[in-house]
Amino acid sequence: MRFHMKSGSDDNDIVAATATAEHIRKFVFTSSHAAERLEIKIPELLQGAYSFYTWPCAPVLAHFLWERRQTLAGKRILELGSGTALPGILAAKCNAQVVLTDNCILPKSLAHIRKSCLANQLQPGVDIDVVGLSWGLLLNSVFRLAPLDLIIAADCFYDPSVFEDIIVSVSFLLERNCGAKFIFTYQERSADWSIEALLKKWKLQALPINMDDIGKESGVDVLEFMGGHTIHLLEITRADNSAIINTTK
Repeated sequence: MRFHMKSGSDDNDIVAATATAEHIRKFVFTSSHAAERLEIKIPELLQGAYSFYTWPCAPVLAHFLWERRQTLAGKRILELGSGTALPGILAAKCNAQVVLTDNCILPKSLAHIRKSCLANQLQPGVDIDVVGLSWGLLLNSVFRLAPLDLIIAADCFYDPSVFEDIIVSVSFLLERNCGAKFIFTYQERSADWSIEALLKKWKLQALPINMDDIGKESGVDVLEFMGGHTIHLLEITRADNSAIINTTK
């Protein structure tokens, strides 16, 4: 299945939200091994643009992170194309130092990310950072980023026209942060779409991550989140990075 945005769809096309257009979507993360429970509230605009809705890839990535929450504390994490920012907010609630990003020319998208943070008692600029960052452009905001351990993204590869821009940004960030890795979920929309050649061009390598056990700790069937779509989870690192960290355990 392919996803196509309306021609010219961007933040300027969004009609002012009304009480009926916006709703709060709740995501609950629990553990069968301990009395742990985390509820994240995500404001959504059902009549808004792409970044105002939580697409199926986001909860899949969030559950993957939740089941590795003990490793997140103190980690410096950047989320690309955060949208409603479910995975990044979860990481912050698990005591990671998180930077949420979205397109710097779409201020309403960035404002909505801040709204998602506040809905979960995270104060932007204090508990979590929100930064404008455009894929493929090395703006000052990129150079001002603090060192990173992990880059994450949910469903950024939705349009082949932005694939290389994303890869360029990821390559630059991985080169600046030795040992960092990029973990992302993506929804398969066409068997003809591939980033293999781009990875080779920018000296990156990808490894698939086993998804079989994702959600089991919370008693959740992630297939329900997928809604019949095929979703993949991958890790990208520098091709010359000999210390590849196994994230499948």
